[in-house]
Amino acid sequence: MSSPAQFRSPESVRDSSRTATLHLTGSREGFARARDFTHRTLDDWSLDHCTDDALTVVTELAANAVLHALPDRPADDADVRLRLTLRRSHLVCAVTDPSDEPPVYPHTADSLLEHGRGLHIVEALSEHWGWTRRSPVGKTVWAMLPTRFHT
Repeated sequence: MSSPAQFRSPESVRDSSRTATLHLTGSREGFARARDFTHRTLDDWSLDHCTDDALTVVTELAANAVLHALPDRPADDADVRLRLTLRRSHLVCAVTDPSDEPPVYPHTADSLLEHGRGLHIVEALSEHWGWTRRSPVGKTVWAMLPTRFHT
């Protein structure tokens, strides 16, 4: 099992034994770091059975934040945070960005589109998802993944 100290770096924080936060950049390395952080956190929480879905959800939410919420900022200047929270029967994956614009959920079902499927994927993998406005600015887009085995 991983030690909580492994998660401590300038861009990551273990807020508690049930919450972990990572500052994201929009670079390829930033997305790889988010996936690695998610993988190690879930391993620490003994949630290996949730890893594939959580990695996909985290990747989609982070990419949406960087691509849509911060289109005019350099990738390494992105003020985006990933927060993983373990609840009794759910893992909450949340990405916060400084944009006040709600997430764009395309209403088309065209599976051949190059972009626009991210929130459809998040919806398919999560029990619940949504977004919350932040004060004074910004928003958090979140998804709740079940942590219990389904029989």
